[in-house]
Amino acid sequence: MTVRLKLALTIFITGALTALGVIATVLVAFQRFEHETTYYRANAFLNRVVAMYDNMFEMHERHPDEFTGFLRNLVLFEPDTQLYLLDAQGTVLAFTGEARLPPGFKVDLRPVREAVGDKPMPYVMGDDPERMDADAVIAAKTIKRAVIRNDEPMAGYLYLVAHQRTSPEDRWQVLGSSLGKPAVAGILGVVGLSSLLAWWVIAMVTRPLRQLSDAVAAVSREGLGSGAADPDAVALPSQRAGEEFSQLAVGFRAMLRTLRQQWEALRRLDHFRREGVSNLSHDLRSPLTATAACLETLETRWAGQPDRAEDLGLVSMALRNTRNAARLVQSLGDLAQLDEPEFKIQAEVLDAGELLDDIALRFGERAAQRGVGIAAAAQAEGEPPFAALDIELFERAIANLVDNALKFCRPGDRIALSAKVEDDRVSVCVEDTGPGIPPADVPHLFDRFYQSRQSVAPATGEGGKGLGLAIVKRIAELHGGDVFVQSELGRGTKVALSLPRAML
Repeated sequence: MTVRLKLALTIFITGALTALGVIATVLVAFQRFEHETTYYRANAFLNRVVAMYDNMFEMHERHPDEFTGFLRNLVLFEPDTQLYLLDAQGTVLAFTGEARLPPGFKVDLRPVREAVGDKPMPYVMGDDPERMDADAVIAAKTIKRAVIRNDEPMAGYLYLVAHQRTSPEDRWQVLGSSLGKPAVAGILGVVGLSSLLAWWVIAMVTRPLRQLSDAVAAVSREGLGSGAADPDAVALPSQRAGEEFSQLAVGFRAMLRTLRQQWEALRRLDHFRREGVSNLSHDLRSPLTATAACLETLETRWAGQPDRAEDLGLVSMALRNTRNAARLVQSLGDLAQLDEPEFKIQAEVLDAGELLDDIALRFGERAAQRGVGIAAAAQAEGEPPFAALDIELFERAIANLVDNALKFCRPGDRIALSAKVEDDRVSVCVEDTGPGIPPADVPHLFDRFYQSRQSVAPATGEGGKGLGLAIVKRIAELHGGDVFVQSELGRGTKVALSLPRAML
């Protein structure tokens, strides 16, 4: 979810919650207004009744049966109300309702005292004797006898219960028709307009951020060497004084310019390194070849002369070191060539298992001389391991692995070559039963010029150059694959090339 969408959703949800709060406030205010209006109307009605009839208790005592009809005639002027005559303890003496109340029925006097008290009340909710499960708006007035007795300053109360004029469902319909629909429509209109305005504001505010994000994505996708990383050509927000996004754009442009300069410097240095190594390898190859040829001539000439035995030993040592130097120069040149960005492999779809058979035959005689067994595993049942391979480079990688294994394997050890299909990959493995590799050396095996196992192969006494496995890794990368190592001291080593599978 983008920042723009998150901001828009936040504003919309805030507006919706605000609208719900306003609607709830309107509903509560409407209900309160209804209660207050009903209470004031009931109070005014009781004031008129008490002012006109100040002898109600005497009327009730003289004509109790006719008094109920008198009360019903009074409430004809106030529909949806019930009138009760209460004594000082809250006992109902007479009332206008149709329900039959049990003898001695009393109402709660606490709301009655609030209604007749000196403190003005907005409205009072009290008992409705006919509907004791629901509170109703009530009004009350104290009633005194026409002749005040010393032991009875107050005779009782005139108690009025105001029923709702309509049912709750009808009341909400009235509210919806008269107030709710226009109010809700207005609130929804305001929320919708506010949301549109907020979306426009968010779009305007976050547009520079979107431009910065697109610029970063383009640089990440195309790299520092592409036109997307040109500080002068990249599309960034316009610079305006004081704006945070403008300051961010200025900082990003400066950072991009610095990175571009550093990348150009590194690219030039890398090109100089590769060109220098390639030229050095080419220049050293001829004199090393000539030196080796001269040393081989001397070795052959002095081979049968006992008086030259000491000289022959020195020549043999010099020849061995010259050949090692020549191989090192050859590896440096090959690795420099493989590192060239313009270098492309000449790939064709082949069965990797068949190439392993040829490599095993090539190293068979050398392995036999050292007492090491080497063989290519038989093709397993299933689909053949086809892959797009550059034959020369692939054989060079496997040959490097086999050569490295032969250096360290002891007499009686074995080397196995295999290729198999694993999902959409082809796994080519070179596995030996040699002494294994120390765990500390495994992560660095493919680092250039890193020499593991104390740099000396116990089987040959030859030192490693630290470039053979680096060439293997580079060849695997050129084929779109990778290389992995598993090793355990005393049990052997397994090196696997994982290459993309190809279909004929």
